[in-house]
Amino acid sequence: MKNFVQKGETVDFIAPTGGAAAGIPLVVGSLVVIPVLSVPEGYECVGTVEGVFNLPKLSTDTPGQFGKAYWDATNGYVTTTATDNTEIGVFMEALASGTTEADVRLNGVAV
Repeated sequence: MKNFVQKGETVDFIAPTGGAAAGIPLVVGSLVVIPVLSVPEGYECVGTVEGVFNLPKLSTDTPGQFGKAYWDATNGYVTTTATDNTEIGVFMEALASGTTEADVRLNGVAV
């Protein structure tokens, strides 16, 4: 196919204000990426937009399997709370209160 550009599991982006930290979700424009490496603000970086990642979770949340996962950028964790947070994917399993990590499948779409 002569118009094919790339598979799209990873994308290049310029690190926004504050830079990019490897493994920490980041909303760049309308896309959620997980940076592959840490870079300062203004530098080019590679981010993953698909896959399952183990992320910090709000300990009081009790998501159901495949329930929507939102990134709380202010506090640095995934949550079930949509208000003021960015949808990033789904929780891979049901989790009880008290758990502080969750496996989340990124949805790979613009928000």
